[in-house]
Amino acid sequence: MKINRIDHISVAVRDLAQARRTWEAVLGKSGPDEEYIDEPEKIRVARYWLGEVGFELMESTSPDGDVARFIEKNGEGVMLVSFNVDSTRQSMGELGEQGYPFIGRARPFRDCEFAFIHPKKMNGVLLELIDDKDQPVSG
Repeated sequence: MKINRIDHISVAVRDLAQARRTWEAVLGKSGPDEEYIDEPEKIRVARYWLGEVGFELMESTSPDGDVARFIEKNGEGVMLVSFNVDSTRQSMGELGEQGYPFIGRARPFRDCEFAFIHPKKMNGVLLELIDDKDQPVSG
């Protein structure tokens, strides 16, 4: 499996507006480069491009969402690291043959797919593989 780059790092937060005020001064940004809601994943996201790497603040849109459950168990903090790969499904096949456990199947996102490797295998880190071909637009 070839990793092209770190795609993004996501921080789980309780209050996105408050987290933005805290982080934007440090990031040297007056606002996110991109904001979106991902309904299937139950998250509201503020994404900042730092070079070619996305830095995301994620707030749950539902008490039963993965971000809400992560915060309940671990508190706010880094929730996942995402690696950009050429093909999510091919990478899943290669790693699956080596015994890496995935959480569910490849999931659609915009014009690409992503999948999660279980954190129990990755030293407690939720690792995402994503085959997004869009290059970041820094603001």
